[in-house]
Amino acid sequence: MRYYGPPCGRLVRTHMTLEGPFGCMTTPAQGNRIPPRAPWAADNGRFGKGWPGHDAYVRWLARLQPIADRCAFVLAPDIPFDMPGTLEFSSPYLALIRGMGFPVALALQNGAEVMALPWDEFDVAFIAGDDGWKRGPAGYEAIGQAAGRGKPVHMGRVNGAGMLAYAIGTGCSSADGTTFTYGPDTNAGDMLRWLGELERTGAQGVLL
Repeated sequence: MRYYGPPCGRLVRTHMTLEGPFGCMTTPAQGNRIPPRAPWAADNGRFGKGWPGHDAYVRWLARLQPIADRCAFVLAPDIPFDMPGTLEFSSPYLALIRGMGFPVALALQNGAEVMALPWDEFDVAFIAGDDGWKRGPAGYEAIGQAAGRGKPVHMGRVNGAGMLAYAIGTGCSSADGTTFTYGPDTNAGDMLRWLGELERTGAQGVLL
């Protein structure tokens, strides 16, 4: 499991730069520099107020192209908590992001369970949606569908040991959250401990 977050604090950056379990999550509005040699992924700023608009978004991605070889995925712009809206909004971005040399992720969220998804048009399944959807039967099924098709599965908004256990226990290969933003060295230490403990015990998170 790799955990992505903002590059806040010495301990966080150390474990991003080394062959550690952390990666850098960046967004159009973040403004942080991705640490050297760090694996990274890109969210889109649609959850909240960080979406800059189409033209600025494409310019931002263009600035990241020189380090595309370290990119795990770029999340296509979505409509939070709305899978029908997400498919309509994301559709033109899937080929655009791939065409710029990045693996592209699609946000799977509330409503995905009753829709035909364009599995061949994206590389990574990003489990979004509200916590009830993610931890309910529909989210669990979405994770299984993606894994069964050989897609890496990433879970968003993972900020505690319980959700981390669920993500690992259901087979997600990565997760992200804002836990490093507040008390980064303390929270990075907690995250390192949780990851170690959960991976040693097999992380039976689906039972939590």
